[in-house]
Amino acid sequence: MKIGIVCYPTFGGSGVVATELGLELSKRGHEIHFITYNQPVRLELLSNNVHYHEVNVPEYPLFHYQPYELALSSKLVDMVKLHKIEILHVHYAIPHAYAAYMAKKMLEEEGIYVPIVTTLHGTDITLVGSHPFYKPAVTFSINKSDAVTTVSKSLKDDTLRLFDIKNDITVVPNFIDLVKYNHGFTDCQRGMMAKDDEKIITHISNLRPVKRVQDVIKIFYNIQKEMPAKLMLVGEGPEREKVEYHCQQLGIFDKVIFFGRSNEIDKILCFSDLFLLPSETESFGLAALEAMASGVPVISSNTGGIPEVNVHGVSGYLSNVGDIDDMSKNAISILKDPKKLETFKNNARLESLNFDLHKIVPLYEAIYQDTLSKCMAL
Repeated sequence: MKIGIVCYPTFGGSGVVATELGLELSKRGHEIHFITYNQPVRLELLSNNVHYHEVNVPEYPLFHYQPYELALSSKLVDMVKLHKIEILHVHYAIPHAYAAYMAKKMLEEEGIYVPIVTTLHGTDITLVGSHPFYKPAVTFSINKSDAVTTVSKSLKDDTLRLFDIKNDITVVPNFIDLVKYNHGFTDCQRGMMAKDDEKIITHISNLRPVKRVQDVIKIFYNIQKEMPAKLMLVGEGPEREKVEYHCQQLGIFDKVIFFGRSNEIDKILCFSDLFLLPSETESFGLAALEAMASGVPVISSNTGGIPEVNVHGVSGYLSNVGDIDDMSKNAISILKDPKKLETFKNNARLESLNFDLHKIVPLYEAIYQDTLSKCMAL
């Protein structure tokens, strides 16, 4: 198949999953065309089967805000015609599904029919989409898609609750390439980050308020009172300065390493003993899955799709959002007992096997085939 993929080319979960999906599809013999405004961050290798097409938005003084949806729709039309793209897989309802539908209608004027598969990732539903200004456009985009998927059952339930959806929705969970987390570092430099007797706690996110990074600091503060420990904070975002100030106030600034954005997530997780994800909401919890694949137990909130990934009492523990005391107690109970820590590490790896890309990508292939068959039957 010739598949067009539209996504945000950023460090966020949706962009990462879309990129990994396209790369794996290309290995399975499909021709993949990424269509977005920048090359996706994990799209490191272009090949005969992987192509990137940049969407340029011309500057016009007439527009107060430049019309990305219009530019994307036009680019999609051009790329479908030029490369004979058979199906579009768009990640996020707006602006991507909205722009794809406009492209689809323009192509139909020329007798070209290309179906749209829309994957909902979370903030397009729970944050942006539920806003009264955007709700009609989101509803329209979902209902006009030829197939719709969500990354968790929780997100599917939210979508059906928040919008008047006529389409069927299929749950296809996020996935990871487990081979990348089969660590074989012979030059493991753990000693550069922590002493041998120190536990390494990790948090990875875009440091937005919804991630409750202040809770991460409070949980770590409680942990380090019980045992020697270091905290690895990976990511950039609006909460960073507040978090740095909070660490200084608590007197633990020297125990926290701020990595900023990093392309060495696998190495950082290799060193880690515990992962913290106390988010206000998560549609899936991809960071938790990446940690589990590295054999790192997860202490998390029980919101959104996280319980579909992190199994309470098996790969980690779940607590109510904001319950610092319970999260701290659970974290300490794992870290203080070497046998328990090893058991949770092994369990985390085993649970991550359920989300291996070799199990999940064929689900998308089946959706593409089914959607194309229905389109051709019309």
